[in-house]
Amino acid sequence: MNNSAASKTPASAFVRRPQFWQVAKRCCQIAGTVDVAFFFLFHVLGSPLLAWVNVISVSMYILAYQALARRRNRLAIALIWTEVIVHATLGTLLIGWDSGFHYYLLMFIPALFLSMPLRGALAALVSLWAFYLTLDVVMWTGEPLQPISRDALLAVHLFNLSVVFAMFSYLSFFYLKTVSSAQRKLRQMAATDPLTGLFNRRHMLDLAEKELARFQRSRHPIGLLLLDIDHFKAINDSHGHELGDQVLVDVANAIKATLRSQDLIARWGGEEFLAILPDTDLAQAQASAERVRQALMQQRWCFDGQSVAVTISVGVSELQEDDGLKSAINRADRALYRCKDNGRNRVEVCPGSEVTV
Repeated sequence: MNNSAASKTPASAFVRRPQFWQVAKRCCQIAGTVDVAFFFLFHVLGSPLLAWVNVISVSMYILAYQALARRRNRLAIALIWTEVIVHATLGTLLIGWDSGFHYYLLMFIPALFLSMPLRGALAALVSLWAFYLTLDVVMWTGEPLQPISRDALLAVHLFNLSVVFAMFSYLSFFYLKTVSSAQRKLRQMAATDPLTGLFNRRHMLDLAEKELARFQRSRHPIGLLLLDIDHFKAINDSHGHELGDQVLVDVANAIKATLRSQDLIARWGGEEFLAILPDTDLAQAQASAERVRQALMQQRWCFDGQSVAVTISVGVSELQEDDGLKSAINRADRALYRCKDNGRNRVEVCPGSEVTV
């Protein structure tokens, strides 16, 4: 159930949560620090009203940070929206449009699409545009309520521009990093089996074709192992599918731990695994298969106080000259059937004389 649910998760979820709320907390810290600087700046510039507005702003960012820490995200977003809109509006009305306080409103544009569904983000964007346009028109038709000197206004403008530039740079880096991470996760999901973490069948076929092309160029030997858990259906029937899944995971981990890092291992289907061993001839592949079988034999299998016998059968083949991947796998499959006919828990080799192209 967990695996199927994960497969239905939209890709946007990887971008939105939980990374967005982590960066929101960081932005609260940055914005609170900026407001502390504003408190002293406006005292120096002779605008005590704006100075004390920043005390309220810092308090709101502290509350928003605490709300985010407690996962009360809607309250946090409401506090941040309120602070930025009120602060930008007061700063613009009191000392003028050239102060640059309206720049902070623009920072909501990219954040909207990460913090809410598309329809809500579009509605909020239109509202933000209407508010921004109204504020612009008001300042075109009126004068600042508490104007400051030209040099002081330039200092505030440059300060606001620098802060917004830095925060946009930080958010852009965050968005790029988050999207790159989401793409990596999606590629991993497309290439791996969600239960065992091994390659899935489709990706294994892609990798195998590359190995086949390399074999045709260099003629370096390539061994194949087809591994099957013995009596797996009986394990599922006797102990339940949850324990059966755990057996699959443990067997996959044992195979991965026993084979080399350059060997390609995939969950081929159900309780069956395929391993492709580059630079490995038939005898070496057989020895590798035996090591895997022995490793599983030596492992103690006990789940919820129940002792479970888990063994594997392995069919071994080697890629031959003018061979195809399908025929090599078919030979390993025939060797695997011989394992089952001969009592399971064994390794069988399909010699090159049985090649069928």
